[in-house]
Amino acid sequence: MGAEHSKNEERRSMVFLRKGPKLPAWEDALLAGREPKSLLKRGLRYVSLSLIMKGMTSTPDFLWGLHEVQKLNLSRNQLVVIPPSLGKLDRLVVLNLGGNCLKSLPKEIGLLRNLKVLFVNMNCLKEVPAELSLCRKLEVLSLSHNCISQLPLSFTDLTSLRKLNLSNNRFVQIPLCIFALRSLDFLHLGSNKLENIAESIQYLVNLQIFIVENNNIRSLPRSLCYLSTLELLNVDYNAIQTLPDDLYLLRRLRRIAWNPMDKGLHIAHNPLSRPLPEVVEGGLDVLFNYLRDKKEHN
Repeated sequence: MGAEHSKNEERRSMVFLRKGPKLPAWEDALLAGREPKSLLKRGLRYVSLSLIMKGMTSTPDFLWGLHEVQKLNLSRNQLVVIPPSLGKLDRLVVLNLGGNCLKSLPKEIGLLRNLKVLFVNMNCLKEVPAELSLCRKLEVLSLSHNCISQLPLSFTDLTSLRKLNLSNNRFVQIPLCIFALRSLDFLHLGSNKLENIAESIQYLVNLQIFIVENNNIRSLPRSLCYLSTLELLNVDYNAIQTLPDDLYLLRRLRRIAWNPMDKGLHIAHNPLSRPLPEVVEGGLDVLFNYLRDKKEHN
C-alpha cells in the first residue's frame, strides 16, 4: 500500500508540474544547459532574437554577449531600464523596445552605428538622448505614445531618416531639427498639442505622408502647398477655419479621404468657414477649382 500510495503521489505531482506556468523560452533553454546562442534564428537577411511578451522586468545578462544578433525584439514586456550594455550589440540593424515601461534610453545607444530601424513606442520616455543622432544609418524611428515634448538639435544629423512617428506625445510645435531631415517621406505628429505648422515645412521636399490629426492647428501655411510629393495630408480634428488658396497645387492628393488608411486629403471635423463645408462635400476637384478661382479673383 505504501509503495502504491507513493506512486500515486508522484503521478499527481507530475500532473501538477505539467499544468504549471511554462518557463519563458530563454529560461527553459538555459535550465536545460543549452547555449544562449541556440535561441538565435538565422534567416536569409538577419540573425534575430525575439523575447516578445516574456513578462521580463529586466533584461537577461546573457543577452549582451550575443554579439552577432542583428534583429532584436524585446517588445511588450515590463522593462523599466535598458542597461548601457546595449552598446555591445553593435551589429544591430533592427531594435524593437515597444510596449515597455522605459523612462529613458542609455546614451550607449549611439554605439549602434548599423541601426536602421528603432521602435520605442508605447513607453514612458520624456526625452531622447542626443547620442541617438550618432546612428547615422537610421531610416525608421517610432517614438509614438510617450511623453516627449522636444527633440535634441543633434537630430539634424539623422540624414538617412525616412519615416518618423512622434504621434501621441506632448509637442506644442514641430521641433526645428525635423525640418533638416530632407529624406523624410513619412511624418506622423497626430495627437499632440500643435497649434501651428511652421512655414519651414516646405524644406521636407520628399514628404509623401504628413499626419497632424487631433491637434489644435488653426490654419495651414502657404508653404505646405509646395510639397508636390504629398499623397496623404491628414488634418482631421483640428481648429482649421480657412484653407490656403494654393492648396490646389498638391496634385498628388487624389480625393477627399474619409478612411484613415486612404491616401488623399483628410479634413473632417474642422470648423471650416462657409462655403468651405459645402465645397468639400463636392469632392477634391470641386474644392481645388473653388480655391483656384478664389485666388484668380483676389
